[in-house]
Amino acid sequence: MTRATHRSAEEIGRTERGPRPLPPLGDPRTGRPPATVDTVLDNGLRVIAARHGVVPMVELRLRIPFAGEDLKHPARAEVLAETLLTGTERRNRVQVDTDLAAVGGDLNAAVDPERLSITGDALASGLDTLLEVLADALTGAVYRDEEVAGERARLVERITVARSQPRVIAREELQRHRYGDHPFVREVPQAEDVAQVTAAEVRALHREAVLPRGSVLVLVGDIDPDQAVASVARTLSGWQSADSARELPALPPVRGGDVRLVHRPGAVQSQLRFSAQALPRTDPRYPAAQIANLVFGGYFSSRLVENIREDKGYTYGAHSLFEFTPGNGTVLVDADTASEVTAAALLETRYELARLALVPPTTAEVESARQYAIGSLLTSTASQSGMASTLVALAAAGLDQSWLVAHPERLREVTVEQVAEAAKLFAPTAFTGVVVGDADKLADQLRLLGGVELP
Repeated sequence: MTRATHRSAEEIGRTERGPRPLPPLGDPRTGRPPATVDTVLDNGLRVIAARHGVVPMVELRLRIPFAGEDLKHPARAEVLAETLLTGTERRNRVQVDTDLAAVGGDLNAAVDPERLSITGDALASGLDTLLEVLADALTGAVYRDEEVAGERARLVERITVARSQPRVIAREELQRHRYGDHPFVREVPQAEDVAQVTAAEVRALHREAVLPRGSVLVLVGDIDPDQAVASVARTLSGWQSADSARELPALPPVRGGDVRLVHRPGAVQSQLRFSAQALPRTDPRYPAAQIANLVFGGYFSSRLVENIREDKGYTYGAHSLFEFTPGNGTVLVDADTASEVTAAALLETRYELARLALVPPTTAEVESARQYAIGSLLTSTASQSGMASTLVALAAAGLDQSWLVAHPERLREVTVEQVAEAAKLFAPTAFTGVVVGDADKLADQLRLLGGVELP
């Protein structure tokens, strides 16, 4: 057997006869902004409708701010999301599905600490029916006792399984380490809390929190934007409240500090999760920070992937990405490693963070990341589904289509010097985080490494 050896990108690009020539990168195409209407209805609902693509479909995204301070709120919210579309005063579950199927449609609800999200699609010719079923659920969902009981039981099973998964454990520990008892931490409710939720509690939560004012509805597809907005205004006219949907309280800033080791007995793998305060999308330095993040660990050609995956084989995948909430942004770094190389992977991650801050990205690195950022943005918004999801995410940040249209040019204008300045956000002292693994195997090495709070 021959052992596979690591080859760098430079080595791969060479042959015995010399460098393998690559064609020059062409100029990215300029995206054509879709015809869009962006307005707020009398009931306080913001509606964004965009004509995009020639496929005769329409994508729907509804974002309802859905924060809650009560410790039992996550459990009630999960049951609500699971049963919202199971029946109304006019339709039972079968009738909801039948009406949607008649127009090639689908609706799904999900919830997290920030929002209740309803996503769906249908044939463009079936938009009115899609909106009618949505309006019926928003204004007339009844949460029948038997439906709540059935979905509640299934939720308890799924949550019990999820809470045993290493990635879920690591995420929850990171959230608690970053934000303490802030409501944003409570992403997965406790199974015992879900088991106690009643249909009456879900009905009350719907009345109190499923509100149009402050919510955003996005429609993207082969539609006339003006007609689509008029249809929404007509169909959702009965969805009314003087109150506003409840936004998540502002998050405290993430402060750098020691990494905390979380003991998971018998684990053969460790989950490394690190975070630092970053920038919101609205910050003028964000384009440079976006490129700096790509150079560090944001795509496959990044420094972190080259080091701990390609060169040393510590992990199958390492990732660095931004997480946004209204008015805030953080950077997340994650990797899963075998227990025996956990300390080494932590050391190399810290090394790459320091190297990015002290050894600025080269012109070649910046150009590669720039092309990737522009290309991936244009690709992700080329489909109706991608455009709808992007517009609703931007709306949550107080941004609109004009920001999206202008962002490729902002990325083109970023200088190497600006990326070098933004790279200082990645100084290892700015980060904190958790390592989830078997402390009996990890503690001695992590103690020698330092900067780790042991259990």
